[in-house]
Amino acid sequence: MALTNADQKGRINQFLILLSGIVILIAAILVYYFVLRGVYGRFDITSLLPTKDSVEKTLAGKTDLAAILYSKYTENMLPDGSTWLVDNISTWKKFLSNLNIRYNILTDQDIENGKHLDYKLLILAGSKSLSDSEILQIKKYLENGGSVFATSGVASYSEDGKWRGWQFFNQVFGMQFTYEIQHDNVLKIHTLRGGIPLTATIPTGYPLKIATWDVPMAAEVLDPRTKQVSFWYNFRLEEGLVREGIKRSTGIAYGSYGAGRFVWMGFEINSVIGLQEDYILFDRFFNNCINWLTYSPIAYIKDWPDGYDAAAVIMPVLSNNAVNIQNLLPILRSENTRATFFVDPERASQNRNLIASLAGYGEIAALVDIGYLSSVNDTINKLNSFEQQSDKMKSAKTILENITNTPVFGLFPYYGLFNNNTVSAAINSEFRYLLTDSLTDRSVPRTLIRGENRILSMTKTARDDYEVIRDYGLTLPDFQFYTYQEDIDRILFEGGMYILKIHTDFQCRYDYVDVVRDVIKDLKNKRFWITTASEIHKWYEKRDYIELRAERRGNNRVAIKVSNPGKELINDLVIDVDLNDDVINISLDTEIIGTKPAVIKHDPGSRFLFLLIDSLKPGESRTYFIDYDRANT
Repeated sequence: MALTNADQKGRINQFLILLSGIVILIAAILVYYFVLRGVYGRFDITSLLPTKDSVEKTLAGKTDLAAILYSKYTENMLPDGSTWLVDNISTWKKFLSNLNIRYNILTDQDIENGKHLDYKLLILAGSKSLSDSEILQIKKYLENGGSVFATSGVASYSEDGKWRGWQFFNQVFGMQFTYEIQHDNVLKIHTLRGGIPLTATIPTGYPLKIATWDVPMAAEVLDPRTKQVSFWYNFRLEEGLVREGIKRSTGIAYGSYGAGRFVWMGFEINSVIGLQEDYILFDRFFNNCINWLTYSPIAYIKDWPDGYDAAAVIMPVLSNNAVNIQNLLPILRSENTRATFFVDPERASQNRNLIASLAGYGEIAALVDIGYLSSVNDTINKLNSFEQQSDKMKSAKTILENITNTPVFGLFPYYGLFNNNTVSAAINSEFRYLLTDSLTDRSVPRTLIRGENRILSMTKTARDDYEVIRDYGLTLPDFQFYTYQEDIDRILFEGGMYILKIHTDFQCRYDYVDVVRDVIKDLKNKRFWITTASEIHKWYEKRDYIELRAERRGNNRVAIKVSNPGKELINDLVIDVDLNDDVINISLDTEIIGTKPAVIKHDPGSRFLFLLIDSLKPGESRTYFIDYDRANT
């Protein structure tokens, strides 16, 4: 039977409909693909397919959890009625809950039966007493890629409370026990180094205050797979060699064992005491530890410009025998180094030509007598009033600027200490930074804020020539240099700012001044940024305003958002990123087309990379997408 025109048109319409449907389906798939690509970067199609784990998570509510060991073996060692372990576990619960991390409590028997293998993170909170079976299971867990957060002398006793020794500690953590922190004082200062993922957003050299009631412990790192995070040694109060003191007093460490990771602290989290800021910063540290142990990305801003591991400022003070400063000038010239000279305005008026010449070797800053305090706890003496301090500062600034024809931005109180009136008066007198001899809570500068105004506070982070020569009696240049070098190495370990404060009546003497040359050469060899205090201020004025956030998107992309809410253009910004994956084939994209790209520095196979950012304008935000392939897949 012949087909009518209507039948032919119907078949043609059906074909067109089918073809259109196929085209629309393909277009939808492509749109979906590019949407996923835009959000997650590189991804494997198989990662979108359901797996056994994803089905269990969806249907049974199963998810990756942390496990906290409640060790009855440890509890049995405690005095009758002690709530030490209960209180400790309760604090861990609070910390994990604050981070919205779900957890379960496991018993010793659960560990022995391998139930901890289902969890991403195992917490050994004060678990001093463990059975041989538990130790084997924990080692197996780490070797297979698990993460452990442990405190104190874990596994140093057997399940029946008998002393086992430090075998587990040595083998798993790659350290050896050195000593216990005694009860001589209620608290012990515990210094955190900077420039590592665990101390991101924490001031370099911050002295965490730890109570000694739980008898904290110190250790020494022996294995290169383990990294030292902190030290108990207090160079200001304790005797002995600084290098050795730091090395043997590790209080926190992190590293790897097999395919797994660990963080160890030589104290319990209940032992952290102090002011509100201490708790805030410890919360940050705890969060960083959890992120590192769970392989989340961590991004932080380097303390110093690209290419430097620490900073240094040479600060000569013109005291008695001011003419001795001329012994230093040839050294500064030959080493191409600029210094920050602190000068009393009266002395400057008596040596106008000399002071004017110093401006060619760096910058001039004001040494001002604002009153006397013997210490920060002095209740007898008082500093001058706000009005008196302000008048003295303005007068000193005017005199020095007239003599040198250069702006004066720095202030150093004559006796080294200051108060709130000093800060307000310095801001009122248009100073930008002030130096202090008082002990502060970091080895990097601190920005002090008064309303909408800011001033940078710098503390003396190392021993000066008054201590080295006058107090210690070290008249041989070799001994002087070695003492300075100890502080240089300590500051380098912390990643902070080394301040060499010297005086014309001691280190600037003709027979001692060559030590300064040796110090400068040592600083250069160790990648210190040697600059003036004003340059430090300029750097921090920009750096302090940076806001940074890192977020994992999918299995092969990390998003980094960097913002500049300040008022200054920012250049030479270096962002450290720990991807927490060993990666290859890195590429960089931006969220918005036309965004100025960053420069990436990365060694193939490493989990660390550096983003170098320039020309970040005031009020500008940039989002960078870092795409990569995992090296172990």
